[in-house]
Amino acid sequence: MDTLTAIQQRRAVKHYDPDHQMSESEIQTLMEHVLLSPTSFNIQNWRFVIVDDPELRQQIRAASWNQAQVTDASLLVLLCGNLNAWQQQPERYWQNAPEAVRQQLVPMIIQFYEGSEALQRDEAMRSCGIAAQTLMLAAKAMGYDTCPMIGFDPQAVADIIQLPADHLIGMMITVGKAVQPARERGGQLPLSEVVIRNQFPSA
Repeated sequence: MDTLTAIQQRRAVKHYDPDHQMSESEIQTLMEHVLLSPTSFNIQNWRFVIVDDPELRQQIRAASWNQAQVTDASLLVLLCGNLNAWQQQPERYWQNAPEAVRQQLVPMIIQFYEGSEALQRDEAMRSCGIAAQTLMLAAKAMGYDTCPMIGFDPQAVADIIQLPADHLIGMMITVGKAVQPARERGGQLPLSEVVIRNQFPSA
């Protein structure tokens, strides 16, 4: 499936075949492609929690207003952000780059993020968002449907997955085989309203 078709066909599916299982090879392929998602300074600050323990899935479902997709989907992925990735051996992120590039970029990482908690949080959320779209489009190309979710108690889910204190949850995504199609699209705003050339018009 080409990328434009995947974008057109990707929809938020909420009803999945609970008997379908993704193979470990499929999960590996999916996540390897998600890891190609861009991050600022290549800090790779996303962390992907794949929850396949049935008991934990049930607990997360209870913390998600009992939405059946949490347990029925073949795969449940929590996209989390490591707020301190920028300072955790940042030289790792450019280990394959020429020495001159490493010498330039690694100090810039520290200078950019140090002392700015808002920027660290914003960066984590941006990275999770980009990775989420990669995951959903890659899954669609592999013949799977997905649903991005924010309908859950973040603190309860954080407790269930034992989320470290310096991490946050960006969103949750279900992946699986649809048993019902998504609803019709609600309607897209016209390009003329959402695409601005150069500047917003004067008030």
